Amino acid sequence: MEFWHDLLAAQVKLRPEAPAFSDSGGAQWSFADLSAAVEQLAADLRSAGVEPRDRVMVVSENCCSAVAAMLAASTLGAIAVPVNARMSAGEVDRILSHARPAAVLFTSEISVEAKAHAERMQASEITGAFGRLHLTSPFPSDGDAPDGVAVLLYTTGTTGDPKGVMLTHANVRFGGKSSAELRDMAPGDVIYGVLPLTHVFGLASVMTAAIHAGAEVRLEARFSAAKLYQALRDGVTRLSAVPQMHALVMQYAKEQGLVRLGSDVLQYVSSGAAPLDPEWKRKAEEFYGVALQNGYGMTETTAGICATKNSQLGDPDISTGPALPEVEVRIDETVPGGGDGVGEVLARGPNIMLGYYRNPEETAKVLDAEGWLRTGDMGRLDERGFLHIEGRSKELIIHGGFNVFPPEVEAALNAHPQVVQSAVVGRRAKGDEQVLAFVQVAPGDAPDPAELTNFVRQQLAGYKCPAQIIAVEALPAAPTGKILKHKLLDTFAEQLA
Repeated sequence: MEFWHDLLAAQVKLRPEAPAFSDSGGAQWSFADLSAAVEQLAADLRSAGVEPRDRVMVVSENCCSAVAAMLAASTLGAIAVPVNARMSAGEVDRILSHARPAAVLFTSEISVEAKAHAERMQASEITGAFGRLHLTSPFPSDGDAPDGVAVLLYTTGTTGDPKGVMLTHANVRFGGKSSAELRDMAPGDVIYGVLPLTHVFGLASVMTAAIHAGAEVRLEARFSAAKLYQALRDGVTRLSAVPQMHALVMQYAKEQGLVRLGSDVLQYVSSGAAPLDPEWKRKAEEFYGVALQNGYGMTETTAGICATKNSQLGDPDISTGPALPEVEVRIDETVPGGGDGVGEVLARGPNIMLGYYRNPEETAKVLDAEGWLRTGDMGRLDERGFLHIEGRSKELIIHGGFNVFPPEVEAALNAHPQVVQSAVVGRRAKGDEQVLAFVQVAPGDAPDPAELTNFVRQQLAGYKCPAQIIAVEALPAAPTGKILKHKLLDTFAEQLA
């Protein structure tokens, strides 16, 4: 079997002194440096009692040490469990209780939150070629996980039992290879690594893809529009981000009086984790000066299902593109809200997870005997076989008996020049569902509510128009930058009519 960490070994043979990873803490590692850090950290984990199929939890923010920690687990045949250090103590403890790791590593040198978790769990400091980390061993060795699992990623959730997505070595390697080939990554490329490595997008499409290609990654612990703008002026050749990050860096440039990026080095920009709309895509391409690529995937599919590879600026296509090589996609129109070509997106291929850890019941709900995964997303395939995402099936709003997909309403809102980004949700009221919109605006630049409402009404059927539009300066977001829609109603409860 080929392992996740074998990708690093291949680069050490080919280009040991080539730059591999750097971070905001000042670390600058070649592939040989990364290999040395992995080897030394693996020895420390082995001494702590870690054995094959044990879980190694990595509580971290983006840094070189986090990369070494995950590959060190792979080297031992153990399973990396990446957890964002900015999670609350309760969230971390729920994952800890479910995964029962033989070791927990904390990137305490780069992250105040990781250090706080380490102190709370009475972890001990360790140092070496990997820098300075904290380590604790909360549970005895217990290799009850299936063979071949490389990573255990817990899906976002605030209540109930967490679900751990089991990604195999083959899944992660496929994700890295397909991402690298899609983005034409090569030695000499510089990738901006602001997507959290604790999320599948950063783990597969940035970290693993770059190692596969022999490219360099400049890791950033936290998103900053100003830092991203400067990085794009300082030699970054390829950027993968979520729409919220793109929206905020464009807003930053606008506030600074900068019309566009003006970089001749940047060659590739992609967007993922949320649908695009034509006007927003046009603005992004004008800003970056390169064609904006779109993609679709989820944790259970090792990030990727579909992706575009547009070559022309101004291409109006806002689909997520065709299925990746070796991946199949079909549409189930029998689900609620389905019909006329729209239905739940199903996917099958070497990207599909093994299942949910210690949760066969939930696995059976989404993964059938033929390997088809139910994504929970609503979509359609056009005549070219390109996938268009209409929205989450759980986010479908049924207002007055009509189906309202939030991305369509968000696209209308985002087309307004004073809207940075938006989020639309439904709320039960008097036996129906209201359409509610939350828009992020720049300080001192909020649009007139009546004018914005009229702007939307000119684009949409009446039943799709929001009953209320709430303008705010910030929307609740995950560390990836993805808007947390489930928190909108509670966060802005006092402003709701």
